[in-house]
Amino acid sequence: MTGYEVRIADKSEQEAVLSTLLLAFGVDPCMRYALTKAETFLANFRHLALALGGGAFEHGSAYVGADGAAAALWLPPGVESDGEAIGALVGELVDEPEKQAVLAQVGEAMGENHPHEPHWYLAMIGVDPSRQGRGLGSAVLKEGLTRCDADGLPAYLESSNPANIPLYERHGFEVVGLIQPGDFPPLVPMVRRPRG
Repeated sequence: MTGYEVRIADKSEQEAVLSTLLLAFGVDPCMRYALTKAETFLANFRHLALALGGGAFEHGSAYVGADGAAAALWLPPGVESDGEAIGALVGELVDEPEKQAVLAQVGEAMGENHPHEPHWYLAMIGVDPSRQGRGLGSAVLKEGLTRCDADGLPAYLESSNPANIPLYERHGFEVVGLIQPGDFPPLVPMVRRPRG
């Protein structure tokens, strides 16, 4: 889709952005591994999303389509996900000890795969399922990548859905690993070098 307007979301739009991401992640394999029950997912997704990428709202790097159907949370260099809050949520919401152990391994592997050089981290991106397949995800992704390129910095993400890997590859991301302990679905770290 050409001409899809994307802008930086302000703090007053936080709930709208999180609602779009909630819809997008409703069938995400990795998210639903952790939050298996629908009621648990619906009641707690916003808390987890804010722990993963909420810093984007404070740093002017949360993007939203003009109609609210697509959104992305980018964390700038030096801003990290709230690992302590994520760990507390997992401990509170995941009942099975085996799953907690697997999710702890996922968290460790995410930390090991995360670049140590300055970079932009795409914590979350999503499109309302009723609007997917129309280029909205590409449009919102491009806005963040434009900023990465302007800063001359790489972009990093973990693809939690194998179906999205071709989209990221079309935008210059390369697969750099695989995170899949135990029965966890594949989580694929990807890096994109800046373009000048």
